[in-house]
Amino acid sequence: MDQFEQKVSVDMRISIVIPVLNDEEYLKILLDHLARQSLPADEIIVVDNGCTDASVTVARSAGATVIVEKIIGIPAAAATGYDNATGDIIVRCDADSRPPADWLEKIDKKFVEDPTADALTGPGFFYDLPLGTRSIGSALYAVGYFFLLGSALATIPLWGSNMAFRSTLWNEVRERVSRTGTSIHDDLDLSCAAHQSFVLKFLPTLRMGAAGRVFLRPRGFRDSSRLALNTLMRHGGIKGIFDRWQSVLRLN
Repeated sequence: MDQFEQKVSVDMRISIVIPVLNDEEYLKILLDHLARQSLPADEIIVVDNGCTDASVTVARSAGATVIVEKIIGIPAAAATGYDNATGDIIVRCDADSRPPADWLEKIDKKFVEDPTADALTGPGFFYDLPLGTRSIGSALYAVGYFFLLGSALATIPLWGSNMAFRSTLWNEVRERVSRTGTSIHDDLDLSCAAHQSFVLKFLPTLRMGAAGRVFLRPRGFRDSSRLALNTLMRHGGIKGIFDRWQSVLRLN
């Protein structure tokens, strides 16, 4: 039995999905963090999205299942991972995520204690930003993502570096999400698709370390904003925002 199969909780099976494209150094560290979880996952799925480095070798040597998705782009890679997950709870993070040791335990506990929650997400901190800007950058990103995008969605937007959802949610929305291209945010797309039928919740204590690529990459923030707008346009643009809020107000 490998390290990822030593499950402590018997309440629900947990599957982790990690889309990967030439992320071997990040992936090594992530898998080491996952091996030290207080509540190990039942399965870890690494989706090879065209890797030419040693990412696949790294994944297999750590006991993860590797699945190949030839269509380049996180939307296709993530969806393929979710399709193949066998857990009751599907957990998603990125190769550069750095989960605390109690990350999966918190996810499991929340889903067990709160049957109304269909999906969870939490805040992040950018561990590789300069020390003086790390807290500010993390706070600004959280405000932009969870408050501004949350206002556009009329619900909590799931963040792909740190999110989990019940398999029942995925089975319902799998045909509504995009599975092609690189021009949208897959996590935001999933949030929009799940909006009407499922409850998405923000768990403040579900913190995650993440690489600050959006700040460190040239035009990173601009490009990320463009993908967000493309995703919202896919789900109705201004009319979609109005319709989502009308639906929420009608339910309340």
